[in-house]
Amino acid sequence: MTKTQPEGAPTAALTPRKTLRLWEVVAISVGFMGPVMAMSLNGIGVAGLVGSGVPFTFIVSFLGTMLVAYAFIRLTRYITHAGSVYALAGSTLGPRAGFFGGFALLGTYIFFAVCIAGACGVFFEAMMAEFGVTLPTWTWVIIPVVVAVFALLLNVRESTVTARTLLGIGFVGIAAMVILSIVIIVRVASGDAPVETGVDLSVLLPGDAPISAIMTAAVFGFLSWAGFESGASLGEETRNPKRVVPRALLLAVLVAGVIYVLVMFAQTIGFGTDQKGVEAFAGASSTLTALASTYVGQWFAVLIAIFAFLVAFASLLSSTAAAARLLFALARDGFGPKAFAATSPKTGVPVHSTVFVVVLTVIFAVGFGLFGATSVDVYYWFATIATLCMVVAYGMTSVGVIKHTFSRGSKIPKWEIIIPVLGIAFLAYVYFIQIAGQVAPYSYFPWISGAWCLIGLAIILIKPSLADRIGSRLSTEDLD
Repeated sequence: MTKTQPEGAPTAALTPRKTLRLWEVVAISVGFMGPVMAMSLNGIGVAGLVGSGVPFTFIVSFLGTMLVAYAFIRLTRYITHAGSVYALAGSTLGPRAGFFGGFALLGTYIFFAVCIAGACGVFFEAMMAEFGVTLPTWTWVIIPVVVAVFALLLNVRESTVTARTLLGIGFVGIAAMVILSIVIIVRVASGDAPVETGVDLSVLLPGDAPISAIMTAAVFGFLSWAGFESGASLGEETRNPKRVVPRALLLAVLVAGVIYVLVMFAQTIGFGTDQKGVEAFAGASSTLTALASTYVGQWFAVLIAIFAFLVAFASLLSSTAAAARLLFALARDGFGPKAFAATSPKTGVPVHSTVFVVVLTVIFAVGFGLFGATSVDVYYWFATIATLCMVVAYGMTSVGVIKHTFSRGSKIPKWEIIIPVLGIAFLAYVYFIQIAGQVAPYSYFPWISGAWCLIGLAIILIKPSLADRIGSRLSTEDLD
C-alpha cells in the first residue's frame, strides 16, 4: 500500500491512517442493506403474491443471492481495489468491460442513495406518526437535506468512523428486530397471541403458491440484499484485504439471510397464516411497527420506528460512501475531474468525490419532491432504477469469474462455473420481472437505467482509448 498522496494528486490511493477489520467491513456491507428498513417494507409485496409462503420465498431469495455473491467472494480473494465491479470485471474481462461494469455500478450506488434518502423521509414521517404528530406532506423534502449534512460530516472522516457508526446503529436495530421476532414466536407458541393459527412450520415450505408466484416474489426478497458487495469497494482501506474482504462479503450475506428468514417467519405467524392474517400482512404500511404495537406495546413500536429511521440513515451513509469510492476509482484512472481522484492527507478519504455524491443525492431527492413526488414515490422509483443497473453490474462480475476460471493459472476448480452460470440466470430473471408488464411510471424506469448503461457503452465506442487508459491499472498482475 502506497503512502497517502497530497490532496489533488490524481493517482492517490486510498490509504487511511487506520485500516478496517473484518467486523467493520461486514458492518458497512450490512449497513448498506439496511435490514430493519428491508424487513419493515419488503415482505409486504411478497405476502401479496405468495400468501403465507413469505419465509420460504426469502429462503429462495437467499439462495439466489448466494449464487450472485459467489463471483464477488471468489474474485476479491485476488483483487484489491476501490472500484468493486469496475476492478473485478476489468481485471478479468478487460478494461473496457471494467469501465462498463463500473459505470453501471456507479448508477446503482447513486440511484440507491437517492432511494434511501426517500426512505429517510418515509421513516421520519412514520416515526413522527408514532409520536402522534402528522406532518404536512411537503415537509418530507427537508429530511434528505438534513440527513445528507450528517452523512457528509461522517463520511469525510476516516472509514473506521463510518464503520463504527453503522455497526452501532445496525446492531441496536437488528437486536430490537430479533427480540421482537422471538417475542412473537414465544407468544404464538404459548397461545398468548391475538392469532389462532399457531406456529405453522409449513410456511418454510413451498405450500400452495405456484412456482411462478414464488420466483416473482423472490425478486422482492432479493432487493433486501442489494448492496451486499459494497464492502468490496473498501479493499484498499482494509487490513489484509484479500483475506478479509471475501470473508466479510460471505458473512454479510449469511448474517442477513439468517436474520431475514427468522424475521419473516415471525412476521408471518405473527399476523396469522389464515386469509385474514395474510391480508393484514400485505396491507401493512410498516410490518415491524404494527407487530411491535400488538405483541409488545406502543412504546416498542415507537422504538422500532426510531430504529428504522436511524437504519435508513446508516444505509445512506454506506451507499454514499460506496458511490464516492467508486467515483474516486474511475477518476483516479482518468475518467472524470482530477479533483475526484484526490484524497485527504489527514484521513485518506476521497473528499471531493464524497461531497459530489451527497450533493447529487440531495438534488435528485429534493428535486422530485418539489415536483410532487412523495417520499414513498422516491423510495420505490429510484429503488427500481438502481436495481436494473445493479443487475447489469452483478452480471458483469459473474461473467468475469467464469472467464477467470478458464484462464491459464487459475486456482478456481472448473466445476464451480455452474454457480455463476446459475447466478446469471437468476439475475436475468430478476431483470425480466422488473420490466415485464409494468405500468407508468415504472414502465419508464427500464429506459432510464438502460440509458445510463448505454452512456457508459457509448463512451467506450466513441473513445475506446479512454476506456483502455483508465483500465491500464487493471492488468493480469492484479490476479495472484
